[in-house]
Amino acid sequence: MRGDSTLIDAIDALLPQTQCGKCGHPGCRPYAEAIADGEAINLCPPGGQQTVTQLAQLTGRPPLPLDQPAQPPLVAWIREAECIGCTKCIQACPVDAILGAAKRMHTVLAAECTGCELCVAPCPVDCIDLLPHPDWLAADSEADRQGYLDSRARKGRRRFEARNRRLTRQAREKRLERQRRLIRQTSRTSRSSADNRPERRQRQMAVNAAEQALRRARQQLAHAERQDTAEAIAMAQDRVAQATRLLDDARTSLDNTPAR
Repeated sequence: MRGDSTLIDAIDALLPQTQCGKCGHPGCRPYAEAIADGEAINLCPPGGQQTVTQLAQLTGRPPLPLDQPAQPPLVAWIREAECIGCTKCIQACPVDAILGAAKRMHTVLAAECTGCELCVAPCPVDCIDLLPHPDWLAADSEADRQGYLDSRARKGRRRFEARNRRLTRQAREKRLERQRRLIRQTSRTSRSSADNRPERRQRQMAVNAAEQALRRARQQLAHAERQDTAEAIAMAQDRVAQATRLLDDARTSLDNTPAR
């Protein structure tokens, strides 16, 4: 059972937003949701014992020792002379903090890097180092250090959410393009065949696929409305509109297919 959204927001606000997955969840928000559902509060190395204490105060649970050693703020550093431009680190970065292109040198945006370490393992030439974050080292007071952590959390959350929206949009566009190709293929009338039944079956398959896409889009809209998130609702409404247009095109193509 998913926890209360207000509690989830409060828990998420205490997490460091490194999006590292060391808690066993694919990001800080999923971990916040898991904590609201009863998950342990001591699984976040980047947050340290301070975060465990804050989570204990919020949830009323005992402040257990950290499950893993605490991790100071880090930054990824690519040894650019050794980089082969494979883009694997770019794909792995949860906050889009690595710039580059295929077969071109990559570089890390240090100000945006959360030090999650997720770029290290995919690198086939082991050219990524993890170093103490320079902004953390430059902080010479507790206020400066807390200011850095707050800034990292704000940017980490914003960039993580933006990346997820981008990936969702790209996946939707690819799915719609596959369906459009299917519709275009089934729309080509075969003049050489007197029997149109195979073509009609193909177009019916396109209609079925479009109907399934519309059902999925409506389910996503219903979920977004239950979550009461304006941005998610707007994105879901856009998906419903696109799926509706796709279904209309498929049905028109089917209607224009001769029965024989």
